[in-house]
Amino acid sequence: MPELTEEQIMLRDAAQSWVRQRAPVSALRRLGANGGAVNGFDPATYAEIAEMGWASVIVPEEHGGADFGYASLGLVLEQLGKTLVASPLLSSGLAGASALRLGGTAEQQARWLPGIADGSVVATIAVDEGARHDPLGIRLGAEADGAGWRLTGRKQPVLHGIAADLLIVAARTAGSPGEADGITLFLVPADAAGIERTALVEIETRGAAAIDFDNVALDADAVLGQVGKGAALLDAILDRARIGAAAEMLGAAQEAFETTLDYLRTRVQFGEIIGTFQALQHRVSALYGEIELTRSAVEAALAALDRDGPDVPELASIAKVLAGETLRLVASEMIQLHGGIGMTNEHDAGHYYKRARVADMSYGSAAYHRERFAALTGH
Repeated sequence: MPELTEEQIMLRDAAQSWVRQRAPVSALRRLGANGGAVNGFDPATYAEIAEMGWASVIVPEEHGGADFGYASLGLVLEQLGKTLVASPLLSSGLAGASALRLGGTAEQQARWLPGIADGSVVATIAVDEGARHDPLGIRLGAEADGAGWRLTGRKQPVLHGIAADLLIVAARTAGSPGEADGITLFLVPADAAGIERTALVEIETRGAAAIDFDNVALDADAVLGQVGKGAALLDAILDRARIGAAAEMLGAAQEAFETTLDYLRTRVQFGEIIGTFQALQHRVSALYGEIELTRSAVEAALAALDRDGPDVPELASIAKVLAGETLRLVASEMIQLHGGIGMTNEHDAGHYYKRARVADMSYGSAAYHRERFAALTGH
């Protein structure tokens, strides 16, 4: 990534200061304890995020945004990842805004982007229909109905599907599951007749939902992009979400590492600070190397987005693989090196491990992206 501009440094520092003061890990713990797990986030917290302009970073200026680029939004997501901030910034301010930027008509952008930018609209992508990420395995059907369409089927899990106002739904207008041809994207208001949302119980608080579509009627202008040719657009949207998720995971891994390092510098056993034990120093050095490798991959992917590089798909998969594996490794070592206290709910370690598991599965696991990278590069 090129050297940060003065504006980007100010944005990163503002996000860093805000997460420490307003959204520490203890806020996530309270969210779950107070029943906020259903919604997946605290609306007041997200209102603050939007007020600071972070939901508008990639939104064009004519729609109330800053048009500041993906690398800039990545800096914010990394800082929010450090304290495991539960917010729909990734699903709405990045994935939702990207969908409209890449495939929306002028009318669609004017209708939805200002709300995404000011936080009054939460958008999310409804793609998966089972336990595994499979963008081509779409079964939810869209049948032509006069000039419009009717959607029938189920999507799950849908990140922040409980709180979403706008669902960007991948449906099949032709073909069979596994085929790229016949996939169409639709902009669906979440309060449309025939939609039923059910909260999913997961190990981490993110407001995931199963969403049933029962003969949901849509006008012709609900189509995002081209009818039957939505697979490439969907993949481009998902790659942006994948890179944003990797930036979040990078932040979480960095914070988990630094917290563990601080512990090793102060914990005394057998009359010695345990950070002086060579075996533990080797483990910490290995973690540092993995984090730096992940950082390089995430920064390269974000830079590719801003220059609209042809290598975005490959870099997205590399970043997602490395971020997923690194966060899981660092979170596991965080528990191990903290000992018994790391196993308690009162300590942060377990929350980083839960985040590692859920974030890895979002928008495709490390296993999925290894196979995808091999297919993209012909290996």
